[in-house]
Amino acid sequence: MTVTENQAPSPSSPASGSQDKTEVRDYFNSTGFDRWRRIYGTTDDVNKVQKNIRIGHQKTVDTVLAWFDGDDGSLADKFICDAGCGVGSLSIPLLERGARVYASDIAQKMVEEAEVRAKAALGNLDKATFEAKDLEAIAGNFDIVVCLDVLIHYPDDEAAQMIRHLASLAGDRLLLSFAPNTPLLTALKRIGEFFPGPSKTTRAYQHRERGIVAVLKDCGFEVKRKALNKAPFYFSLLLEAVRQV
Repeated sequence: MTVTENQAPSPSSPASGSQDKTEVRDYFNSTGFDRWRRIYGTTDDVNKVQKNIRIGHQKTVDTVLAWFDGDDGSLADKFICDAGCGVGSLSIPLLERGARVYASDIAQKMVEEAEVRAKAALGNLDKATFEAKDLEAIAGNFDIVVCLDVLIHYPDDEAAQMIRHLASLAGDRLLLSFAPNTPLLTALKRIGEFFPGPSKTTRAYQHRERGIVAVLKDCGFEVKRKALNKAPFYFSLLLEAVRQV
């Protein structure tokens, strides 16, 4: 989750929620697809900023997996929603651990890439469903819902709406990562804006932790674990919330 690498086109004027989603969808189905496929891959065809984003994002994925691995019981009987699955960085290792996985992304190309990678890694995808879908159109009941590095694309009100929807899908746990609103991250974002170009100056929204926690609490969830994962040009605060009974 970076404040200098392009994640969606920067508009000249504020956009409505539908415009935000349209721009994100179009970006990841076009110029952004190849860029982020490489970032979330293993090739050397990335610059230093992109490589650090790869390292940072993998730290977030690894933290989620470490939490799951450290919990009592396996994932074999769990149904997990990976909302905003990208190219499958989390979905694939969840499938390897025996979970049933519903993986969705707003961009068709990203979902197709995730399915290709999953098939190459696993062969059998009987326990996986890949679908291009708006996050707020996801339906169903899941044991666990995970949404990594998605909220950076949306302002506070839209992010809160998305969290409420994800919470309605989660039976036990909801895990979210987002760019925290801190002085350092704000400064890095401003520095990045001095270097405009096809891979710079993004519409990257930061969110205050207390605001995210308040939305989760309002939905009946309490934060039990958190971790700040970072690398140069990548800062992501990961929260794990459990449903209160």
